[in-house]
Amino acid sequence: MPTPADLLSSVFGFSEFRPGQAEIVDAVLAGQNTLAIMPTGGGKSLCFQLPAMCREGVTVVVSPLIALMRDQVRALRAAGVEAGALTSGNTDEETEEVFAALDEGRLKLLYLAPERLASGAALQMLRRVGVTAIAVDEAHCVSQWGHDFRPDYLRIGELRRALGVPLAAFTATADEETRTEIIERLFDGEAPSTFLRGFDRPNIHLAFEVKDNPRKQILGFAAARKGQSGIVYCGTRAKTETLAQALREAGHPATAYHGGMDAEDRRATEARFQREDGLIVVATVAFGMGIDKPDIRWVAHADLPKSIESYYQEIGRSGRDGTPAETLTLYGPDDIRLRRSQIDEGLAPPERKDADHARLNALLGLAEATACRREMLLRYFGETSGPCGNCDLCDRPALLFDATDAVRKALSAILRTGESFGAGHLIDILTGNATEKVRQRGHDQLPTFAVGKDLSKPAWGAVFRQMMGRDLVRPDTERYGALRMTDAARPILRGEENITLRKDTIEAAASRPVVKTLVSDEDAPLLSALKAKRRALAEAARVPAYVIFPDRTLIEMAETRPQDLDGMARINGIGAKKLESYGGAFLAVITGAETGALHPQRMRLAGRDAGAIFDRLAEVQLQLHRGPDGIDKPLSCTQTTLRHIAEKRPATLAEIDRISGMGSAKTDRFGVAFLAVIAEE
Repeated sequence: MPTPADLLSSVFGFSEFRPGQAEIVDAVLAGQNTLAIMPTGGGKSLCFQLPAMCREGVTVVVSPLIALMRDQVRALRAAGVEAGALTSGNTDEETEEVFAALDEGRLKLLYLAPERLASGAALQMLRRVGVTAIAVDEAHCVSQWGHDFRPDYLRIGELRRALGVPLAAFTATADEETRTEIIERLFDGEAPSTFLRGFDRPNIHLAFEVKDNPRKQILGFAAARKGQSGIVYCGTRAKTETLAQALREAGHPATAYHGGMDAEDRRATEARFQREDGLIVVATVAFGMGIDKPDIRWVAHADLPKSIESYYQEIGRSGRDGTPAETLTLYGPDDIRLRRSQIDEGLAPPERKDADHARLNALLGLAEATACRREMLLRYFGETSGPCGNCDLCDRPALLFDATDAVRKALSAILRTGESFGAGHLIDILTGNATEKVRQRGHDQLPTFAVGKDLSKPAWGAVFRQMMGRDLVRPDTERYGALRMTDAARPILRGEENITLRKDTIEAAASRPVVKTLVSDEDAPLLSALKAKRRALAEAARVPAYVIFPDRTLIEMAETRPQDLDGMARINGIGAKKLESYGGAFLAVITGAETGALHPQRMRLAGRDAGAIFDRLAEVQLQLHRGPDGIDKPLSCTQTTLRHIAEKRPATLAEIDRISGMGSAKTDRFGVAFLAVIAEE
């Protein structure tokens, strides 16, 4: 058998390994379970391809990206290596060709989409063709705490046990928490041979900008790099289409790529991007392109990514050939609001949501960095470095100011309001905006009321954003986004530490108009929680979400925050049937406590004045159940009778006596007290 070094030269044309590759190849070839974290462009694929070519049997490669699998198979075949892929993107002819090569024993590498593992026939097939090793690309997808979780990746550990073969897992971005979960799920908690080969991509220039006419910003960035291949990542499918059109109108060859496109159209876009120099692809991050194209010269984010892991994965697709590449990431309050709501509306448990908010805070910290971005980025992944000289803040240092006083005012407002409110309400207090909500809670009497009038509302928003970026405060998912202080903030509050923030982003925020949103920042987390409940109920009932409640009903719930079913019944869009079916579930989201079921007769009065009368009548009846002295024969009215009294509101004993279900005995026992209740109301 040839050695890996021989094949590296004869098949791939490289005279030597890149740093760290040789020892990983040796470990994989020796049959060791292996975990390798290597930067994008560091040559991960060779670390499992070379051992596969040196050993007997088939190596199965599990990868989440169809485009990447197709690219690697194409490149291997061009180099004379027998490889094939089984994915949903295959034509019938391609699938038949792969199975023929397996049956003939020619195939060395079989690329498999993780969804294939759900089929029981897949395991039988892999046993039959003689699989001797498993390689997992993008191994972070196994982590439910990671940025790109794929449920089917959870089957890989079971596959390893069933086949009894070694497994090598590879990823470019995984923090310590994610690495721990990879080891637990793929290797049953038994530590594999682990190689951490650094995250630094010094050839990539890092830059962030606050959004200010984002379409113009992206067009300007692309214009300065005309003729170079680039990717623009967008948060929505619709935005990929409109931005691609804008780029074409500006004279760039550009096309959109997203999950809503026909599979054949996506495949054609992938092929075009591979062969056409200077093409710009505007893509959703959900499908991530995953194209192994070495000469992508720039990557721009038109919207803020989900986390630092997502960000680094996506910008890492540029400059894989080691030559200079550039990036630009746009961000603004709307992005942050959207990412927060996506976390809050998800169905993950509270601890997962807290971790996701912390990850978003880390990304905000990178966006609002005061010094070299690469230093902060590498520190997140556990590495240290000096200033890189290749980011926007090394090129042009940020304008800074001593923000200790402003941050202490903000922290004081958080504590004096019991860590129970979001940034919007806190900013109203700091700027002296005596809203109805501020007055109702007496917060206009706090010592912190109006102490921050020197900054505008948008400027305070930028201060809070930077505080989140420093992880001084976090949204509390169990209290709908109310900001709670972290331990990192305590030395600042006590006057033991000072803090420096960016003045330029605060001034930029103050100069822009406030964007009108569906609900205030204060109510947005509760609206997200209500949407999450609606989604869960809709999925259980297999109906569209709007069938449960339309958005405008949830918005009114979030703004008025009813505390009982009577208040819920007054919300527009909630009729008797929906109140009975869903009222309690949504009320529990608002109040944080389960609501006792109402008797059907009382439920018919929900939201009406008669409901309060019914409740008092029931109390009085209970008090007089055995007479005024508690020694008489028990006597009571039915719930239906109480409802009739509450609705008709009789004014005399004679009118009470005529109500169905009463009669002289009950009128004698309860009549006078019932009339008193009605008169009070």
